[in-house]
Amino acid sequence: MSSENTMDDEDTFKILIATDVHLGYLEKDAIRGNDSYNTLKEILEYAKKHQVDLILLGGDLFHENKPSRRCLHSCITMLRHYCMGDTPIQFNILSDQTVNFNTTKFPWANYQDENLNISIPVFSIHGNHDDPTGAEGLCALDLLGASGLINHFGHSTSVEKIEISPILMQKGKTKLALYGLGSIPDERLYRMFVNNQVTMLRPKEDQDEWFNLFTLHQNRSKHGPTNYIPEQFLDDFIDLVVWGHEHECLIAPSRNEQQLFYVTQPGSSVATSLSPGEATKKHIGLLRVNGRKMNLQKLPLKTVRQFFIQDVVLADYQDMFTPHTPHVTKKVEEFCYAKVNEMLEEAERERLGCPMVPEKPLIRLRVDYSGGFEAFNTSRFSQKFVDRVANPKDVIHFLRRREQKENIKDEVNVDYNKLVKNTATEGLRVEDLVKKYFEATEQTVQLSLLTEQGMGKAIQEFVDKDEKDAIEELISYQLEKTQRHLLARGVTTEQDIDAEIKVFRESKKNTTEEESDIKEALSRAKAHRMERGPEDRMSDGDVAMDSDDSSSPFPQPTRGRGRGRGGRGRGRGATTTESKPASRGRGQKSAPSTQSRSIMQAFQATSQRSSRSGSFPTEDITIDDSDEDFPVTKTTRLTSKAASTSFAKYSSQSQRQSQSSKGFFYDNSDDDDDDNPFKGSSRRGKKT
Repeated sequence: MSSENTMDDEDTFKILIATDVHLGYLEKDAIRGNDSYNTLKEILEYAKKHQVDLILLGGDLFHENKPSRRCLHSCITMLRHYCMGDTPIQFNILSDQTVNFNTTKFPWANYQDENLNISIPVFSIHGNHDDPTGAEGLCALDLLGASGLINHFGHSTSVEKIEISPILMQKGKTKLALYGLGSIPDERLYRMFVNNQVTMLRPKEDQDEWFNLFTLHQNRSKHGPTNYIPEQFLDDFIDLVVWGHEHECLIAPSRNEQQLFYVTQPGSSVATSLSPGEATKKHIGLLRVNGRKMNLQKLPLKTVRQFFIQDVVLADYQDMFTPHTPHVTKKVEEFCYAKVNEMLEEAERERLGCPMVPEKPLIRLRVDYSGGFEAFNTSRFSQKFVDRVANPKDVIHFLRRREQKENIKDEVNVDYNKLVKNTATEGLRVEDLVKKYFEATEQTVQLSLLTEQGMGKAIQEFVDKDEKDAIEELISYQLEKTQRHLLARGVTTEQDIDAEIKVFRESKKNTTEEESDIKEALSRAKAHRMERGPEDRMSDGDVAMDSDDSSSPFPQPTRGRGRGRGGRGRGRGATTTESKPASRGRGQKSAPSTQSRSIMQAFQATSQRSSRSGSFPTEDITIDDSDEDFPVTKTTRLTSKAASTSFAKYSSQSQRQSQSSKGFFYDNSDDDDDDNPFKGSSRRGKKT
């Protein structure tokens, strides 16, 4: 059996898998500005070279929620160049596409549009960087979808119940059920899984014949009690999970022995933070599915900039220097200089013979100077490598070993500088910092009306998406709602008001009502932004993009992009809450100015704003090895009769699937040539 016939079998799906492209990351940087664009081009070239049936993206195609004009233009240009053509599509979609593509006015796959010529369809879920926002709930992927370049799926609008309906595809005898779930706040999705509010629908007919592929964009590693999604939450009928959001490349599929499915984590295509997880070699995957058997071949990305990171603990080099050694700071600097040179020499050796690799590597030396050592001037040190590295401003990073957590029972004398160290804040999100602050803060400044989750979400919207009214609207909304609650309860005395507010606040924590309140307040903030004058529409509208006219070769230091693996990493500096101008035509709010007023005084001021309505919203499969070419014609949009596939809800307790026919093989080589891709497939045993 020849390899060509095996790869081009009429029953085999060939799917190119990639996640976290982060197109537009550091696009204004003089050195790294083109990195994400070059890598996307390489991914699309791989797709065309291997003649894949489709491309599957696991979220975060864009780095910014509102991509710049250059970013959108480059993306559209590349998709049009590589994904449009006369090559016939060799698979059909059998499911109801009005359900699969529920965010577009054209509810069918783009290759079935009679006005478009698509040779490689792209299917993508959204991530946390390019998630839907605004009153219409649109994102940059919806713009590409409306233009017919990608197929955006996996968008769930409900905060109370999620039903994931698969895209049912068939190529020859192989049936593929493609499930997708776009990014949802981890705490909310975790709670929905626990409350059995997430359902994955399955076809009622021939369930054992479908290969089930699921892609999602959530935290896989545990960042907190509920700030991640355990693999055990996912249904056990799934065959392969493509996990987005995590940036470390772990593309070799790992088997979950409890659920008996495999998980592949392609990781990011560009390094957005100088952390160890980003230093692993970047790959994408070429997935082949034939019947119930699958093969995953890793494809190395050759345009990714090299990244080397090393940790040094100065206390471990006592034979060279101690804190009391004369001129110890100078000796430490010379030692660090030698370490950076070693990494540069290693990068040069690896780059030889690889013309597609960018010339200047990313270098990060993390120096632990605990034990009495002093840090030297990092700016002066970095100037020595300004022509040799791609990140001359942050080559070296000083940190201290995390000390024993202190007893903070004395809430009056809390040292916040000790609570928030460099090592503790690196990689944390805005809402994590808010929660950490209020957990340790003194009782006198604890939140009275708002919850930590609500305030964290409002600050996150302010920082990440430039929603200037988010914090103000959340405070005003909660103030109005609490006033109505107190009036309904007939509470009048100050002591009773304080007690009732506390009970009312605690009753809403971690509930659906809290989610609805946050969503309503943020919707009002976005609605006000849309109602304001042209100056706001130009900066915050869904179509208007960021300007590119920046003379600085590096991003401004206050923006701090790409902090932490997989996080939003788009901090915009200090989150100051300034009072809004009176020209908005709304009454003066009392909440922002209640810092020196009692709760009783705050409630005595009647809200002058009119309330606005809002919605809360194994058997080996024989592969034909003949050389005969089978004529395949391009499919047209299916009729409603052909798309009327019925579904059944899946219950892992009442329904167990025999997996004896499943097979899997992982190709660990970087070579493009491949023999039988399904050889040596390991059999998956039946579930007990």
